[in-house]
Amino acid sequence: MARHGGGRSWYGKLIGAALGVTVLATGASVWSAQAGIVGGPSPKATASATPSAAAAPVAASIAHASDKGARGVNITIDDGPDPRWTPQMLDVLRENGVKATFCMVGTQAQAHPDLVKQVVAAGHRLCDHSVSHDTAMDKKSEAYQSQQILDAERMITEASGGVRPLYYRAPGGAFTPSSRALAASRGMRPLGWNVDSKDFEKPGADAIVATVQRQLSNGPTLLFHDAGGDRSQTVAALRRILPWLKEQGYTCGFPVR
Repeated sequence: MARHGGGRSWYGKLIGAALGVTVLATGASVWSAQAGIVGGPSPKATASATPSAAAAPVAASIAHASDKGARGVNITIDDGPDPRWTPQMLDVLRENGVKATFCMVGTQAQAHPDLVKQVVAAGHRLCDHSVSHDTAMDKKSEAYQSQQILDAERMITEASGGVRPLYYRAPGGAFTPSSRALAASRGMRPLGWNVDSKDFEKPGADAIVATVQRQLSNGPTLLFHDAGGDRSQTVAALRRILPWLKEQGYTCGFPVR
């Protein structure tokens, strides 16, 4: 998700310890939907950051371009998976014949492995979005950043049944040279965005659609969210945005690697 207000997280804190998370009986997301909460330590990975099998290194520069070329766009969806909203996102994508990149938080993937597998089975790609979505991780030690990246990589890979994330998106864009180099060495291309839909602010579906249409000239990678609160507006907006992109002659693809 985008970072605003000096690195403040719009989603607040993760509920529970990063690896001891308990899925609530209601099936609710482990993310807090409350915005703007600051202060106190961020949740940390508690397991050893042991990387999975080695992957071929990729470029450490932040990717924005689409593999579909000049008229390609990349749909990227952050912060899930979420048991309520991710299935609805998958439905909309399927109905429009679109593949997307899901930037998953490690604890969310661990809590909902069935959803991770559904994302993979539908032909979408996975992206490491850290263990606990700490938007200030660029201000912390390299050891902390490494743990956030490597633990999330392992958690997502295990939840998927062995499919690795192909990208790394720093929470709030909190990249550092060392975090980009580490991700790239693990075969995960650092992933940026060009169009921030602002859907996390819940401005209404009309506003989300208008923002995307207005900002599309900025570049091909579009940012949406499937967790962190009520995402009904995002679902509604995507039902309009995806057909509109096709009408404008765009093809949805994946970020370059």
